[in-house]
Amino acid sequence: MLYRRRHRSALGVRAGEPAEPPHHRPPTQGRSTSMSTAEEPKKNLLAHLAALARDTIPPMHPAGRPFVLGAAIATLLLRRRWRAAGVLGGIVTAWCAWFFREPVRTTPSREGLAVAPADGTISHIEPAVPPAELGLGDEPMTRISAFLTIFDVHVQRIPLSGKVETIAYRPGKFLSADLDKASEDNERNSMVIRADDGTQVAVVQIAGLVARRIVCSVSEGDVLQAGNTYGLIRFGSRVDLYVPTGSRILVEPGQRTIGGETALAELPRGTHSS
Repeated sequence: MLYRRRHRSALGVRAGEPAEPPHHRPPTQGRSTSMSTAEEPKKNLLAHLAALARDTIPPMHPAGRPFVLGAAIATLLLRRRWRAAGVLGGIVTAWCAWFFREPVRTTPSREGLAVAPADGTISHIEPAVPPAELGLGDEPMTRISAFLTIFDVHVQRIPLSGKVETIAYRPGKFLSADLDKASEDNERNSMVIRADDGTQVAVVQIAGLVARRIVCSVSEGDVLQAGNTYGLIRFGSRVDLYVPTGSRILVEPGQRTIGGETALAELPRGTHSS
């Protein structure tokens, strides 16, 4: 009896008193906290990788979706017959998606600038009368021509914020787009944009030797911001920008341009051709 009393006293319980039930802490509380803390870096890493992929891989222009879908279906059919052909088909599919890319661009906000309507290389800077179908008269303007290879981004962008006054399509030949006479002889789609101060510019999409399809997704009367995508030319082409005489040209022949970002000219304010 004496031994039992001493034993209970050693446990911190007086003799004759009932023992208190042991205090139990929820077994999963500390574990869930540590697990959530460990999962947070993984979630942050995945979110960072997703954001990096969005920034690195540009979106695709809607006009390219039928080509990519057709190439993907052909790839699957070829893969069933011959594995090597399926690999080649996959490469072609990836190239089509890359060709129709539409990267995000940061357009200069400074007023009075005409920005590049396309990616490419400046091939000519010269006085020229704009296409007759635009109704801008016979007075020459300054024409800045950019040649696009099949490796360039092929979407076209608005060079100047304003209202679309005229859009005119004219069928024609399919000469090599780097030739001088391509501006006059080839299939083309032309557009006049008037800024709020009355300044007019004209931008012309010109088909090339390989390019056989011009896409223009805007209409007369639309009010657009510089840098907005408005069209696309498939597989090699040329884009001409006509700016008023007296504009300060900011580029040289042979210079590379980035559509929607590279400033091509400073325009005289309130200049129109009609």
